[in-house]
Formats: sequence, structure tokens, C-alpha cells
Amino acid sequence: MASEGAAATAARAAFREQADAKGHAVENARAAVAGLEDAFAAGVLVRTEALDQMLGDLARALDQDDGQRLGGKSAEAARFILRAISRELDNA
Repeated sequence: MASEGAAATAARAAFREQADAKGHAVENARAAVAGLEDAFAAGVLVRTEALDQMLGDLARALDQDDGQRLGGKSAEAARFILRAISRELDNA
């Protein structure tokens, strides 16, 4: 069952706004996920099994060694996964 209320709606909107923001997709993804994790921790949204898996996939796509710059494939993967997370948030 999806979370309801103004706080849940605001958390979903904030995630979508950050994910769609101008700038580098990888940085936007990190910021969007940080806000989403805050919403989960506060109990505003419920972490579904599907979201958990998507967030794990995104973390692997964004993983880098110190000093390593992520390339275009990571950015494209981040955009793809962020769109999937955005769709699943309606169930969170």
C-alpha cells in the first residue's frame, strides 16, 4: 500500500524534481537518492522490495574508485534507473 499524505507527495515530487534537474545525471542521481533515503528514514515513504532492488542497481551504476570519473554509460544507466524508481515511487 502506497504512503499517503502531503509529506509523501512532497517526497515523491522532490525526488522527481532532483532526478530531472539540469546538470550531470550522476550527481543528480546521488542527490535524488539522498533525499529518498531521508524520506524512508523519516517514515514518510515505505521502501518496497522493487525500490530496494532498483536502489541497489543504481548504487552499483554509481560506484567508483577514489578519483575515478564516471563516464557516459554510468550516466545513462543512472537516468534509466531513476525513471524506473520514479514510476515505482507511486507504490512506496
